[in-house]
Amino acid sequence: MALDYAVIAAYVLGMIGMGWWGMRRATSKSEYLVAGRRLGFTMYSGTMSAVVLGGASTIGGVGLGYKFGISGAWMVFAIGLGILLLSALFARRIVKLKVYTVSQMLDLRYGGNSSLISGAVMWAYTLMLTVTSTIAYSTIFNVLFGLPKTLGVIIGGGIVVLYSVLGGMWSITLTDIVQFVIKTIGILFLLLPISIFAAGGFDGIQRRLDDPAMFEIGNIGIGTIITYLLIYVFGLLIGQDIWQRVFTAKSPKVATWGGVTSGLYCLIYAVAGALIGTAGKALYPDIANKDDVFATMVENLLPTGVRGLVLAAALAAMMSTSSGALIACSTVAANDIWRRKTDVHSNRMFTLVLGVIAIIIAVILNDVVAALTVAYNILVGGLLVAIIGGLVWKRGTRIGAMVSMAVGALTSISFMVIDGVLADSPIYYSLGASLVTYLIVSLATPATDPAVLARWDRRVAGKSDEEEELVNA
Repeated sequence: MALDYAVIAAYVLGMIGMGWWGMRRATSKSEYLVAGRRLGFTMYSGTMSAVVLGGASTIGGVGLGYKFGISGAWMVFAIGLGILLLSALFARRIVKLKVYTVSQMLDLRYGGNSSLISGAVMWAYTLMLTVTSTIAYSTIFNVLFGLPKTLGVIIGGGIVVLYSVLGGMWSITLTDIVQFVIKTIGILFLLLPISIFAAGGFDGIQRRLDDPAMFEIGNIGIGTIITYLLIYVFGLLIGQDIWQRVFTAKSPKVATWGGVTSGLYCLIYAVAGALIGTAGKALYPDIANKDDVFATMVENLLPTGVRGLVLAAALAAMMSTSSGALIACSTVAANDIWRRKTDVHSNRMFTLVLGVIAIIIAVILNDVVAALTVAYNILVGGLLVAIIGGLVWKRGTRIGAMVSMAVGALTSISFMVIDGVLADSPIYYSLGASLVTYLIVSLATPATDPAVLARWDRRVAGKSDEEEELVNA
């Protein structure tokens, strides 16, 4: 294992080194939170792919493939579809707004201050998203060093918090590009072909499993597929962690086509994870916990050195999502909840404190898919209708949006308590309640002030308030 340790150590030191380098560039709030809004196509598409494909997509995606076969691809496939829709329909407008948070977009669109509710919901979502990837560190460190879960979570989480605190979005972007390359090589070019070959190819997998359902695209269940599409497609449309990456694009064109490229990559990654999990079922049919499948396959199938690289790829997947969610959580806390003037130092403090909180929660929780489902249920049930409604329906009002957010979030939480975290009901009922509330309350309250809508239209057109004042003068 010495060579594996060396590979992992080199990767970890590289991440910390990039965090230190990023600290030298993050000299302003814009540089720290959105990398100065100047990422080009290659960096943008790479960092977008890295942030959406984390521990749940890698460890969880392989686990779903182990349990349901090819149909296990649906969760990550829905994530890819969400990125494609966001990039094709809304990315251009989002870039032109030049805000830092989703809540600031809501304030622009509806007028007044709606960030108390939207900021609280988005904060809870980004915190839980940070937790999901932090939980997954334990599986990798257990394989490498035999460490217990708690210690693995603390080590992995501590590394992410360190480089995120140091350089903010610049450090995260640089590490994401490295993580994207390692992840692509480790998962797509190494583990995927090796696991299929070890299982005897596709014919060998079919013979070993002798279960036609494992090769049916709907094996996971129509209800689950619909739930995944609702949660992840819509969740990717409105998540702060995703919007914050869109804010980093240097132009609307980069945000659109870089995002489309990232979405297509996610679709490929979804199929790869399901195939790896299916091969794992053929090779190791008695693994009790599906989240252990990835680490078991890596440990048993790969030679020394290659094993270290693939484990580094898994760490890369977890760290990219965790760091992106952490900086998003910090941004929401500083701009939407704290709502006082902040500088780079105070933003670093928010990142540090929230990183420690995420590590503590990760030590307590266990199931990465369940934790991710909680995050997306709260996000989509609470904010989807108000955000998409604001983008496409001029009659939507601030009061309608605020009541819709509160009702949707509370309905989602209530049904998760009643029916369970993994039930389909939370997302269905919360979306329905949020939509009905938004429509009724918006139509029953005075329309948004024309001046507010005029300012919104200017910003969507890419004009700052100062530019408009100069034109009018």
